[in-house]
Amino acid sequence: MARSPITLFKGSSAGVSVTLSLYISRIFTLFALAMIAALTGLVSLFDFIDLLRRVATKPDVPTSLVTEIAGLHVPYFMIMIMPFGILLGGIVCFWRLTRSSELIVARAAGISAWQFLAAPLACAILLGTFGTMALSPLSSSMFRKAELLDEAYLKTGGGPLSLNGGALWLRQLDDDQGAHGVAILHARHVFKHDRRLLINDISIFRLDAHDQLMVRIESPRGELVEGAWKLEDAATVRPNHLPIHIGDYLLPTNLSLTRVEQSFASPDTLSVWTLPGFIRLLERSGFSSIRHRLHFQTLLALPILCGTMALVSAGFSMRPSRRGGVARMLGSGIAAGFALFTISKVAAQFGESGALPPVMAAWAPTGAGLCLAVALLLHLEDG
Repeated sequence: MARSPITLFKGSSAGVSVTLSLYISRIFTLFALAMIAALTGLVSLFDFIDLLRRVATKPDVPTSLVTEIAGLHVPYFMIMIMPFGILLGGIVCFWRLTRSSELIVARAAGISAWQFLAAPLACAILLGTFGTMALSPLSSSMFRKAELLDEAYLKTGGGPLSLNGGALWLRQLDDDQGAHGVAILHARHVFKHDRRLLINDISIFRLDAHDQLMVRIESPRGELVEGAWKLEDAATVRPNHLPIHIGDYLLPTNLSLTRVEQSFASPDTLSVWTLPGFIRLLERSGFSSIRHRLHFQTLLALPILCGTMALVSAGFSMRPSRRGGVARMLGSGIAAGFALFTISKVAAQFGESGALPPVMAAWAPTGAGLCLAVALLLHLEDG
């Protein structure tokens, strides 16, 4: 029979063995990665089914496109699932080590829970750091591509609205050019002042149902008024014709200032590296950056949240089996994880509404979970 790494510690309680730390951290990491993969696959399956339901009414959209969009969503789901995959993986890992009496022997040899939990805690923090620093850029890029495919093939009505480097691109329906006419608006500079949306250096391309350019409208400045874009000192340019000055011009639209603010680039399409610059851009232009600041702080808190989940899993699953109530303890651990998830979502809603600062909304659930985990481990280890 192979010797358990625990036997290396009999008669020695002076410190933590590197062998034991590597042994526990390896098992913890394997179970955590397996749980993350399983949960991500499950969520992706439901996402794929939902996309199939949406594409059922569009016979011209191939199933391969649905598969591509669902595949592009996978890194995004992986970041969302990561803390709970670590929680469930940690619960299975520590329960398995406790059931086989390995952790019990280690503690009997004089090694405290705080010592042999250091390695799994470090692994969980490293997984969270990887998710923030490396997986976030990949997720944002792929999620943005998925949004563009979704807008182009699965959604109807107005098109995407984006703010890139202070410029505004807008695609909307244009009934003046026919039932399927389109107007594309481009403004080089966008500003918000006293609840007014001001745009400068404007070009509007009005296309017919066959995407043929009918007329281009140029204007040095304009603003969004109720039910229309109001352009000043505008001129029209038609193919093979000289420009014609038309003065003030109204382009009908169903947009409002609130819709414009909400339609800027989604925080999920921006990585942790690009969010600070984009937040400064929004604030410089006068737009609300609450959602983006909240998302940025959430990404920064991810490594600590993953470490917190590892401690919570240990606190709920290291109870010796002979004491009974193991199933209840494991169930309590899973319930605590979903409670933290609920708290984080509620705090995020408060943060988006402005009732809580984004920093507090993002870090409060992590702090609450950390306090719970430390209290459980203190009770478990020190009575």
